[in-house]
Amino acid sequence: MASVEVERSGAVAHVWLNRPERHNALTVELGGDLIREFDSLGRDPAVRVIVLGGRGRSFCAGADLGEMKAATAAPFERALADAQRLARLFAAIADCPRPVVGRIHGHVLGGGMGLLCACDITVASEDTRFGFPEVRIGILPAVISPYVLRRIGDRNARELILTGERFGSDVALRVGLVEHVTSGALLDAAVQERVDELLEGSPDAQRRIKSLLARWSDTSFAEYSAGLPRALAEARGSDEAREGLAAFLEKRRPRWQG
Repeated sequence: MASVEVERSGAVAHVWLNRPERHNALTVELGGDLIREFDSLGRDPAVRVIVLGGRGRSFCAGADLGEMKAATAAPFERALADAQRLARLFAAIADCPRPVVGRIHGHVLGGGMGLLCACDITVASEDTRFGFPEVRIGILPAVISPYVLRRIGDRNARELILTGERFGSDVALRVGLVEHVTSGALLDAAVQERVDELLEGSPDAQRRIKSLLARWSDTSFAEYSAGLPRALAEARGSDEAREGLAAFLEKRRPRWQG
């Protein structure tokens, strides 16, 4: 059985973590499969939006305990290589040029929180349980921390990471881990609503927006501000900007590329 499944529906790709019997715990194999799928889908001009979800009862309950135990006895070089592969996984999702919507339910722990935070928009079931349990087993959420801090900031992250406590969707919504919370019965409908809104936008503009927002997170205010006139000028000169303006003036729907 494949650890990752991809379903295509028109311009939308659903990427499913497929280890339901293990609550979709992350393994080296699953991480490698996710990297390949996101790299491939990000290059496919027919794909407009990607939805990331988990089969079974949970989105992702963190790292596989068997692999984690083996890693404690591994040489440092191997442990470092495994951590670097894990870091590439979260980067592959966060840096994907297509908008990524997280379909969140069940248990979301450890590395699962990294997957969540790497998404652009997250929709969670109201009974989801979240947590950063690393501190309670003597490790730290190192490679996921850039995406956690980008999403909820230092002030909100500090208490949750230092305590390792479990918390519900009410806290996740308040601190900004998720943007939308709904009942389990309405989860797919709420995800589809976000997908439909994303499909209204220009794919080229969305790619540029993701790049622009990543630059804000990674540079100083002065460096970010200095690059904005060029970013705007390049976008205004694009084919999709011309199509978008023409459609607005002609009172019709834009015909986006892809």
